[in-house]
Amino acid sequence: MALPPLVEPAAELSVDEIRRYSRHLIIPDVGMDGQKRLKNAKVLAVGAGGLGSPTLMYLAAAGVGTLGIIDFDTVDESNLQRQIIHGVSDVGTPKAESAARSIAEINPLVNVVIHNTALDRDNVKEIFSQYDLIVDGTDNFATRYMVNDAAVLLGKPYVWGSIYRFDGQASVFWEEHGPCYRCLYPEPPPPGMVPSCAEGGVLGVLCASIGSIQVNEAIKLITGIGEPLVGRLMVYDALEMEYRRIKVRKDPNCALCGENPTVTDLLEDYEDFCGAVSEEAQEAVTGSTITARELKEWQDSGKDVFLVDVREPAEWEINRIPGAVLIPKGEVLSGEALSRFPQDRQIVLHCKSGVRSAEALAALKAAGFKDAVHVQGGIVSWVNTVDPSLPSY
Repeated sequence: MALPPLVEPAAELSVDEIRRYSRHLIIPDVGMDGQKRLKNAKVLAVGAGGLGSPTLMYLAAAGVGTLGIIDFDTVDESNLQRQIIHGVSDVGTPKAESAARSIAEINPLVNVVIHNTALDRDNVKEIFSQYDLIVDGTDNFATRYMVNDAAVLLGKPYVWGSIYRFDGQASVFWEEHGPCYRCLYPEPPPPGMVPSCAEGGVLGVLCASIGSIQVNEAIKLITGIGEPLVGRLMVYDALEMEYRRIKVRKDPNCALCGENPTVTDLLEDYEDFCGAVSEEAQEAVTGSTITARELKEWQDSGKDVFLVDVREPAEWEINRIPGAVLIPKGEVLSGEALSRFPQDRQIVLHCKSGVRSAEALAALKAAGFKDAVHVQGGIVSWVNTVDPSLPSY
């Protein structure tokens, strides 16, 4: 689906700009008009890491007039394997500043705006409102959902990319013309189901493959040429050298852009929505986590298990694991319910997906219940792997 140009063209190109962008100017589909639109465009790169590196470098080389960079991290030696906008001399310096220096070497005609801060619900709308287009190179689900929600609420298009090991994905989300990220992924995966690149690794050159697709889509949107990946997901397998396109339809039941949206503003806590857990909880679950199948085996073998559901009463009414008792997480964290936990039985906690049970487990261990464990994936995993007859929600 062809779309109109995202921005109006600048008044003119200088002699220096004509010389620099001559290879664009002789392409009929780009020409003077397209290059003037690139000059007039304001693009924000969310992240100056693996995807942000090639994105920023090629957007700068292409002549995008204003490039914003938002990143609060500093360059680490482990970044250099894939984050090619940074070098050895940049280790320890803010990524946004390092990236800006590299951009100045690539194209001094570009105006670079540095946002050396963490993107959060308090600043995302104000920052996004300054730009025509957002390019998302983030590596965590909480920020991805926030970027999507802010873009939809502001009516901004954004180019999304994701990488892991040898696999990459890219798409364009623009609520006015197609689906949003929530149409593709209505809910984040359960905690621990999708390892981060820091946990699972990423082939460095994959960043260039997906980043170049993102830049290609940005140029198409700005200049109004070709057919952007609106309503399509590009999936890349570097090992098989295979690209696949998957059609993504706008979901009429989408919580954000559907016919009856339930999300009408930014969420209060995206970390909580995406199942992020505290450091204490992460430490507590290490070596104290079982699967839903292991729980079933314990029950079938007659093991004396004290199974505790730490969800809320309304969730308990929807479904429950046989043999469980309900003790909401809040009562565990407050200490109110600690007297209900036996010292001579195997304590097993669960919630919906494993987040709340991890937090409750940390509180129990701090109270002296050192042998307590929790169920990875919670009742979602139980339904998927043990008892699919139970209703899900």
